[in-house]
Parts: sequence; C-alpha cells; structure tokens
Amino acid sequence: MECVILIGIQASGKSTFFKERFFGSHMRINMDMLRTRHRETIYLMASFEAKQPFVVDNTNPTAEARSRYITLAKEHKFQVVGYYFEPDFAESMKRNAVRTGKEHVPEIGIRSVMKQLQEPEYSEGFDVLYRVTSVKGTFQVTAFQP
Repeated sequence: MECVILIGIQASGKSTFFKERFFGSHMRINMDMLRTRHRETIYLMASFEAKQPFVVDNTNPTAEARSRYITLAKEHKFQVVGYYFEPDFAESMKRNAVRTGKEHVPEIGIRSVMKQLQEPEYSEGFDVLYRVTSVKGTFQVTAFQP
C-alpha cells in the first residue's frame, strides 16, 4: 500500500496533480476539506485499516510536518512516496489570482509557506522521492537525487 505526500507552496499545482495522477486509485486527504486534525486522523486510520492508498494533499513544508504521516505509514507497512513541487512563486501567484472564495490564499500566506519550505530527504523515511516542475501547463516528474 502507498502513502503519497505532496510537498509545496499553495497554488503550485498539487491538487491538479492529484486529480491527474491519483484520482482513480488513491483517497485524497486534505485539510482544506477536512478542516480539523481529528477528521484527518479518522481518514488516515480508515485508510490504514482498509489498506487503501492515499495522498496527503497539504503543503507539508517541513520535515516536522511530514513526520506524522511518515511515522504512521511506516507503522502500518505502507510505502512512503514524496512529490516535491519545485517552488515558482511568480507562477503560484498567477494561479492563485484566478482562485475565488476560500481557495484564494493571501500573498502573505504563500510567502510564509515558501519561507518554511524544506526539500524532503530520504532520511525522513521516504521510500521514493520525486521532483515536480510545471512547464507550460504540464507536470514534469523526475527522480529526486539524494
């Protein structure tokens, strides 16, 4: 079974990437939808119990933020795969500009996550890591070099 962790600033394309790559096979766990850690935990535990592959579609900017998911996934014998979205602040701001309502993130929020963003490392417990860049509206995925 697989736990996929998406890592990147807001409006970097993580949710679109989920829809393109994992919608038909993985449950999406996302704090924007679930709103509380309690609800998130319920979905995580249900995924582990059902042996259901899932994607954590949050910013997950720091090793500390990612450690919770990695620890639980390893305890439940899930493979941990990370996708690091190479930050492109200008492009994220363009994407964010067309968002409306609660989906629109204040610039200060994007800047804050950008400052916190740490490249993932295999030493965190990842089994596989990929780097994702957005080129002219398409995602380019390459193996992450440790």
